[in-house]
Amino acid sequence: MNTAPIKILLADDEDVVLEIMARKIASQNYEVITAKDGQEAWAKINSDVPDIIILDLNMPKMDGWAVLRQLRQNPPTKRWQPVIIISAQNELESFQKGINLEADHYLTKPCQIEDVLKAIRLMLSLVPQRNT
Repeated sequence: MNTAPIKILLADDEDVVLEIMARKIASQNYEVITAKDGQEAWAKINSDVPDIIILDLNMPKMDGWAVLRQLRQNPPTKRWQPVIIISAQNELESFQKGINLEADHYLTKPCQIEDVLKAIRLMLSLVPQRNT
């Protein structure tokens, strides 16, 4: 069995949000990779192949929708990579777009870190564990 820590990519263009969430998630023994824009997120999805991806939608260079679309059209691995969207966009159309693009979970800002950690645990319980 693989004992490597679960790798989580956290992509958000707000430095404070990124720093606080990364610290809290890392405190739960997850390996956290951060990205400040969509292009950096897409590059790290391909280079680091995270187990779970947490995406903000409103980011410079490439928004979260574009990152999600790229991921589902050109996955860097055969293994499913769950995507948790965390966004201030809370309209029904955004939720539906997320479902259509195969996002796995959707949280609206502001949200509590405990909600994010619950979403991570949920994704881990639903996705078969890595056997690399």
